[in-house]
Amino acid sequence: MKAWGQPFRSGSPALNRCSLVRSLLASAAVAAAVALAGCDTDGSGAPSLRSLQPLSDKMLTDIEQKNMSKESPILVRLFKEESELEVWKEDRTGRFALLKTYPICRWSGELGPKVKEGDRQAPEGFYTITPSLMNPNSNYYLAINLGFPNAFDRAHGRTGAFLMIHGDCSSRGCYAMTDEQISEVYALARESFFGGQRAFQVQAYPFRMTPLNLAKHRNSPHMAFWKMLKQGNDHFEVTRQEPKVDVCDKRYVFNAESSGRFTPAGRCPAYQVPEEVAAAVAEKQRNDDRQFAELANRGTPTVAVTTGNDGGMHPTFLAAFQKPYFDSAGLLRGPAVSLPGTIPAHAVPPGPRQEATGTVEAKSAPAAQATTRTASATPATQSSNSGSLFGNLFSSNSSSSNSSQSSSGGMLDRMSRLIGLRGSEAPPPEAPKAKTTTTAKATQSPAAPAKPQAESKQAANPGAIRPQPKPATQEANADPKPGASASLLNGAQPTVPAGTFDSRWGTFR
Repeated sequence: MKAWGQPFRSGSPALNRCSLVRSLLASAAVAAAVALAGCDTDGSGAPSLRSLQPLSDKMLTDIEQKNMSKESPILVRLFKEESELEVWKEDRTGRFALLKTYPICRWSGELGPKVKEGDRQAPEGFYTITPSLMNPNSNYYLAINLGFPNAFDRAHGRTGAFLMIHGDCSSRGCYAMTDEQISEVYALARESFFGGQRAFQVQAYPFRMTPLNLAKHRNSPHMAFWKMLKQGNDHFEVTRQEPKVDVCDKRYVFNAESSGRFTPAGRCPAYQVPEEVAAAVAEKQRNDDRQFAELANRGTPTVAVTTGNDGGMHPTFLAAFQKPYFDSAGLLRGPAVSLPGTIPAHAVPPGPRQEATGTVEAKSAPAAQATTRTASATPATQSSNSGSLFGNLFSSNSSSSNSSQSSSGGMLDRMSRLIGLRGSEAPPPEAPKAKTTTTAKATQSPAAPAKPQAESKQAANPGAIRPQPKPATQEANADPKPGASASLLNGAQPTVPAGTFDSRWGTFR
């Protein structure tokens, strides 16, 4: 008889393995289809070799020492405020135990759920990951699609798509790891599917659901939603089993047993929770509520509802962005940190939140390594430059281009400029004027100079020695010349460095 909460397995191991291998291979075809929808994958029809990397000897040793098997089921938990990802794995007693905690390299938005496409919010809630949501051909090394929106999200009319856990340490509504980290997490998920797990659960929280954290955030408008998430957290904490999740009456319910049908927007059917589970959860919640009340009554300081910053990054990675300094011998030194993976040059630490106009990455990308391009002001070109399959056709700075092609603009770029599609030279005389009043004033009147783009760029490589930017008055007071400055071109949009996250991912966030 199957123990409560254990994953269901049927048939012989050989048949299960063959079926799941076919599912994983089918996920490659799904990934290719996603490219046409705007996910901008590599487009290969077969899984990439990086998706087949074996688990390291150290990880296999850790698995064995914790009384687990390589192919036992997994469960993933995400915590925004702490910027941590946990992988839990079922041990030989049938309960989940913590296998490893990974620092998250980057997540975007504020604490709180994702509500609509383009809000840069990383999702919060309970998500089910099947083999078809594993993307072996992602441009962000490897990716695990969270499946947003789930039934709860749809019941509340929330929109967005292609929200992932992936590599590349760049986020626009995702949880971004280093390539080395996502490779290991992906391999753990792959092995669990080989072992017979049909799907694994991802629990995404704003922070660890402790009484202290809840007291600190007690003024948040999301508190009712977070307390509902805490119920699922408590079910997992007391049972160490993956909670069964249903949605009815536009809310999550956990480990509910019913003969009725759960419909996300409909009324909940009569249901009951196993008595031993309900009793354990109720006891934990009473203790937590008592501690919460004591902390609130003592005046535990609250944190700001919104920070004004775009997302977060684990302190391990933030340390790598500390400014270089001169030691006692007068030598310029960077911070000495040990990182769990490689931070790409375009990665940036959290900063002031910007409107989703494509300028966030442009203002914070390293000036020494980014090659910029003036984008046409026509809506059609803007959408094509945001990561779609056809938007990359005329790019001279794609990952497959060599350095000489990038520096000269590339044959396709020159052809596209000749036919007026796009380019890095001056726009044609009939180019439309900019729609925003700020750009129009900067073009027409030297008295209101535009701030040079170089001033707003922040280097991502803390060990590099960078030249000081020129004074703003030199370029701002000069007469605009065709092609001299992208920020002064009539009708031009802000430039976006090639290879950044926003220029590749598109608008599906």
